[in-house]
Amino acid sequence: MPESPACGRAGQEAGRPAEIYGGGTGQDCSGNHAYCTKSQGRGFRYSRNQASIAKESALDGVYVVRTSVSSDVLSGPETVETYKGLSTTQRAFKTLKSIDLSVRPIYHRLAERVRAHVFLCMLAYHVEWHMRRSLAPLLFEDHDRGKAPRASVVAPAQRSPAALDKVKTERTQEGLPVHSFRTLLRDLATLTRNTVSLRQSGGTFILYPSPTPVQTKALELLGVRLKM
Repeated sequence: MPESPACGRAGQEAGRPAEIYGGGTGQDCSGNHAYCTKSQGRGFRYSRNQASIAKESALDGVYVVRTSVSSDVLSGPETVETYKGLSTTQRAFKTLKSIDLSVRPIYHRLAERVRAHVFLCMLAYHVEWHMRRSLAPLLFEDHDRGKAPRASVVAPAQRSPAALDKVKTERTQEGLPVHSFRTLLRDLATLTRNTVSLRQSGGTFILYPSPTPVQTKALELLGVRLKM
């Protein structure tokens, strides 16, 4: 690209010294990787730094993951895998702040109570994380990630055939309907413990509804035994 005289005129019309634009006297390419500036009185000219642009273009689309952990503890592929695992942390913050747990608003003023509130939300997320892992066969989540084809750790993650089949059919391998985590919790919420009172005798007894196949499978995956 040829040098632009327009910028020189703009600098003169504004009445500002060339030093504001990175000038002084002579040519300066140190302040910007893509452009060089040349002072001319109270104005300046600029040109593209083609050598620097070509050098940086060779690295377009390439990123470097650096860690202070030695390679004996964490190999290169393990470092990239750990870095990509940050999405789990981001999902945790999103869940805590808005989706399910809603850590805010906090109706406490004392510091100890605020810390206790946040701690309880963290415990709740810990429980939810384990529930999602256990209930994955019933959810629109990949419960068979170990079998997903992947050329290398830097390649985009692929969903396993089992997960793709769940999305396509909306059924599990056992023929049960697939849920999101929220809809499954709503389904499980209908499994209630009912206390029935007899008007004439005044006696009471406990009545449990018969669990549906989905509820039975969910309790089995969670390792919960329903006492009837």
